[in-house]
Amino acid sequence: MHKMILAALAATVLTPVAAQAQSAGEIRRDNREIRESRRDLRQAQRYGDRGDIRDARRELREDRQERREDWRDYRRTHQNVYRRGNYVGPRGYRYRPVSVGYRFAPEYYGRNYWINDYQTYRLPRPGYGYQRWVRYGRDVVLVDTRSGRTVQVYNSFFY
Repeated sequence: MHKMILAALAATVLTPVAAQAQSAGEIRRDNREIRESRRDLRQAQRYGDRGDIRDARRELREDRQERREDWRDYRRTHQNVYRRGNYVGPRGYRYRPVSVGYRFAPEYYGRNYWINDYQTYRLPRPGYGYQRWVRYGRDVVLVDTRSGRTVQVYNSFFY
């Protein structure tokens, strides 16, 4: 009975990891196929006739379409991870694109805007000390909470 419970627990824990690894493997495979199709097209343009070029272009177009479909499927299955409620900024908030080095007012990186579960969003671990991941509109910003300076920016992270 103990072994059955452990097996069931292992299956529930390992299934999402295997699905993520499979999707990453599919993305790598799709990119490799596109590189090979581009190489075949270049070779057909150099040494082939019109039929070879047409076939190589069709193959490249199909590989690109397959990659788009795989990406669409991946986003559809993982969309609940990157979607959050509407962003409500501090009083007087107006979105302006920011870059590294921009200085935020303390209201913009308060506890209401922290992203504490950065692993869920596949964000790198913030530096030790006073760095925090903060949501700013649709962007995710790594802020040094002592100075308010931006350390890293991911634009259009939330959609």
